[in-house]
Amino acid sequence: MHAQSNAVNSSKGLLQRVVPQHASQFIIEQLPVADSNAFEIESRGKKIVLRGGNGVAIASALYHYLQEYCHCQITWNGTNLSLPRTLPQVTGKIRKTTPYEYRYNLNYCTFSYSMSWWDWERWEKEIDWMALHGINMPLAITGEEYTWYEVYKEMGFTDADMDAFFCGPTYFGWFWMGNLDAWGGPLPMSWIQSHKELQQKILKRQRELGMKPVLPAFTGHVPPAFKQRFPKAKLKQTNWGNGFADTYILDAADPMFAEIGKKFLLAQERIFGTDHLYSADTFNENEPPSDDTTFLADLSAKVFEGMRNADSNAIWVMQGWLFYSDRKFWKAPQIKALLNAVPDKHMLLLDLAAEIEPIWKRTEAFYGKPWIWNMLHNFGGNISMFGRMDGVAQGPAEALHSANAGKMKGIGLTMEGIEQNPVMYELMTHHTWRDAPIDLATWLPTYIRNRYGVADANAVQAWNILRATVYNGQRIRDGAESIITGRPTFDSANTWTRTPLNYAPADLVPAWDYFLKAIPACKTKEGFLYDITDVTRQVLANHARTLQLRFIEAYEKQDVPGFAKTSQDFLTLIADIDRLLATRKDFLLGPWIADARKCGNTAAEKALYERNARNLITLWGDAASPLHEYSCRQWSGLLNDFYKARWQQFFDTVKVDMAHNRKTDVKRFDSTIAQWEWKWVNTQKNYPVTTTGNTIEVVKELYNKYRKQLPAIRTAAR
Repeated sequence: MHAQSNAVNSSKGLLQRVVPQHASQFIIEQLPVADSNAFEIESRGKKIVLRGGNGVAIASALYHYLQEYCHCQITWNGTNLSLPRTLPQVTGKIRKTTPYEYRYNLNYCTFSYSMSWWDWERWEKEIDWMALHGINMPLAITGEEYTWYEVYKEMGFTDADMDAFFCGPTYFGWFWMGNLDAWGGPLPMSWIQSHKELQQKILKRQRELGMKPVLPAFTGHVPPAFKQRFPKAKLKQTNWGNGFADTYILDAADPMFAEIGKKFLLAQERIFGTDHLYSADTFNENEPPSDDTTFLADLSAKVFEGMRNADSNAIWVMQGWLFYSDRKFWKAPQIKALLNAVPDKHMLLLDLAAEIEPIWKRTEAFYGKPWIWNMLHNFGGNISMFGRMDGVAQGPAEALHSANAGKMKGIGLTMEGIEQNPVMYELMTHHTWRDAPIDLATWLPTYIRNRYGVADANAVQAWNILRATVYNGQRIRDGAESIITGRPTFDSANTWTRTPLNYAPADLVPAWDYFLKAIPACKTKEGFLYDITDVTRQVLANHARTLQLRFIEAYEKQDVPGFAKTSQDFLTLIADIDRLLATRKDFLLGPWIADARKCGNTAAEKALYERNARNLITLWGDAASPLHEYSCRQWSGLLNDFYKARWQQFFDTVKVDMAHNRKTDVKRFDSTIAQWEWKWVNTQKNYPVTTTGNTIEVVKELYNKYRKQLPAIRTAAR
């Protein structure tokens, strides 16, 4: 009875948050708890009955009704909840079931690239989004540092020891995976305490809705002071690279390994409870010291022993990323050894990037272990229109029905960053309550209708072009970036700036034409305003490469006036894109910085958090960081204040060199500008947190200014 009342009450709360003006027109009823993978919808008088085995199923019933009967949509980047005063009736009874026991969500990196500064209000919205989209198995690692603080303090470690261990808030993703220590710290005790309380709220709400959160487990990562506290312990120094110091891993053969693993889970269960699902990743982007199968099997057995000793029902949830990122090491014997040391019913594999390279296909479906098909999609939280739309529409159902898919148990989202490309996440989660591939020719027009509030032919034409270009998923692994966000160069790319596109730039331009034609019909909807901004941004970001080629040509010809003009055109383009993005809150730097500072209680804490926020999206590490630009963002404020200012310095350097008839030393500039970047990271400055300008007016202005400069194979807006 308690589970039933919980599901009904939690669903009523969600209704009040999502559709407060219409909540009274819905009736919530409980299906048997055993029927948690089903929902029902029907009319009763003038009201709509929503039934499900738990809160997630009931929320999914609500979202199905909102989409199919009210033409609504709820995404990170635009929501359409224009409901009629009286809700549409349902004929008969709708019943949907899911073939996927698990619907997983999140990646360690998401907690850093997107969620670093979230408060309870933002988390509450996200948990509602998860429930509406059928998620029942979220990774939940907020506040993990509190558990470790308790465990290590009990073992005799001091606060100074922990300061040399805990990193800053934007780096937790890699700290938790054992890649780095201390960077971006020291972590204030106020953060550790407040995020313990935040995690308790998160878990309470997720469990009330029927979700089973995945909590962390011990993988051997210990504080640097461990070698002094326990000099006889078997420790291994490992280095992730990327400019960070060594971290220390306790050897799984050391008796303390299972002991600490047990301590951690017992402490965690006392503080946060448990649903018996534990995330643990060994050797994330770090090659093991030996490929000996006995060594790897013993290691795996010891990790699981730490879980099992604390929880006999433990299920080890393992990211399969290592089999993708280090395939030269992880061949069949090594993978089998790591997996086979744990009983099948106690392990669950995440095929982390199945839409890019399905590991299940080359491992005999993980050699018999239960596994989940995931879409990774985004790396670094970059802003780029990209996705494998056709592959995602087909992949999960193809795997589900494959004779070679073994124990496929679910689907999931494992993006590194969110709040971009909402179409890909609506598409992927649409699989939850079906077992057949998605027909994009039918699904896409429905998506557009729900998003824009009207069925508009121009919008459909635009999206068909987007499907064939930015969302065709061919040639490149992840979203292309713009040379604008690359450290200045005469090349097409620099370090992490991946500029090759999966389409000819000219092929995207007609989509822009159609979006302009769709303005009269669609201009009042937030989803359309986001999309037309994003398309305009993408077209102009691509155009930057054309302008770069022009200033390169002028430089090579020693054409001083030509270089002055083309370089100024490039800077003007950056400023124009910044002005466009300033019209949408989704594309502002200001909230990222302001939310970071809001987490601090003192001036010192606010400065620390702002430095973390600035560092991650620019240099990533220190001034010599090889990861600079990995998490670049095309955001208003960042474009003008960082990228444009950086290009301006490059152009000023080149102009001086051209005046003296000498070749520009790009490597020397690289070194010099890194010091300027480091100074920017350590600066404190407020940026706008509210929008400026009218989206449609700015789009039209930029269209009139730039459209004639852009080649196009087809001219759609004649």
